[in-house]
Amino acid sequence: MIFDETSGKRSEERLDKRLYLVTVKNEFMGYQRQSGRPGIRNYLLILNVTGLTEPTARRISANLPGSIMASTPYGMGMIGDDAQKTEATLSGLALNPNVGAVLILSADRSRCDLIMSHLQGCKKPIKTIVFDQVGHDSLRMSDEGMRQGAVLMRDISRQQRTPQPLSALFLGFECGLSDPTSGIAANPLLGAIADSLVKTGGAMVMGESLEWLGLEEVLAARAVNPQVAQNIRDAVLHREACAKKSGINLLGINPNRANIRAGLSTIEEKAGGSVAKSGSSPISAVLEYGQRTDQPGVFLMDAPSYTPESLTGFVAAGAQLMLFTTGVGNSYVSAMAPTIKISGNDLTAKHLPQQIDFDCSAIMFGRDPNDEIQRLLNTIIEVASGAQTFGEILGEGSEVISRFGPSL
Repeated sequence: MIFDETSGKRSEERLDKRLYLVTVKNEFMGYQRQSGRPGIRNYLLILNVTGLTEPTARRISANLPGSIMASTPYGMGMIGDDAQKTEATLSGLALNPNVGAVLILSADRSRCDLIMSHLQGCKKPIKTIVFDQVGHDSLRMSDEGMRQGAVLMRDISRQQRTPQPLSALFLGFECGLSDPTSGIAANPLLGAIADSLVKTGGAMVMGESLEWLGLEEVLAARAVNPQVAQNIRDAVLHREACAKKSGINLLGINPNRANIRAGLSTIEEKAGGSVAKSGSSPISAVLEYGQRTDQPGVFLMDAPSYTPESLTGFVAAGAQLMLFTTGVGNSYVSAMAPTIKISGNDLTAKHLPQQIDFDCSAIMFGRDPNDEIQRLLNTIIEVASGAQTFGEILGEGSEVISRFGPSL
């Protein structure tokens, strides 16, 4: 169905036989931020920026229920592009709208100062603790961290949700352990959501560069300009070249054995389903891993296909909510961005009732896809307004920052 904004009625007309829905006057209840997009959660983030302090950060977070922790297990030996991307990602996690306040832990003052330099102008409360100010005593750091964190949590708990437009959402789109129902039902459903969201002024990002292989020209044809089109091609060629240089035969690795057993035979076949998540709207840019954007539109991220790294890149870019399709089941979620698990496989939905948040398998049995679009949109609004996903309830989430080079 197409919603006619002028008459307020639904039309039976189809648009190029694609799934299509315009949303009007939809809103969610979120946390207004002093700058940027609103949050759909209001976390205290324990941000650990050196490997030596990671155990202490875990201790602090465990003693502050409701806080979340993001960390790098590495230290000052990172160099070049690897160091720069890690710094940008750590900073992006702190700036994510779902974070109400930040407690930064570091073994080294220069690393703490470097991260803080990326957060200049950030108007959310931030506290820092460095080993040298607690006599290099992890127990003293734990005590100080719990005290400071408790104050931050109390302060942000006073914030109230207020109505926010759907256009304020930035969604990350992911797929993992896909099967044919992913490409036939679940991923095209996400593509329709992408088109609908972007039409309202919202944003979405899709990664997994290697899974564009074989359809890079299809994506490039939607680029807003020739440079973006070339960036799409380069991202795919780079991943393919890395595999060849390492002597890796992609057959049997992507798609992996689980994908093959489920019915996907080639990377191009898998890519056809994966690319469907992006919809049909113009592609605004290709982001680097963890690169932030406050702009509306469709974005691609040149990023690894491995889910933990991919989702963390989206969070660092600013995404507040993830839509994650799976064919045979995949329990992993982002810790910082609620992750709605979606499946078009009715057997998977029945077998994993505490993993799959949204069963769209009715599409496979002839249900009008537009009904599922509105139903998923309603679920998005519910989760953005505070309803929990199974991944949140069961604590399935984490954040994993990619590496891009050796350490000294």
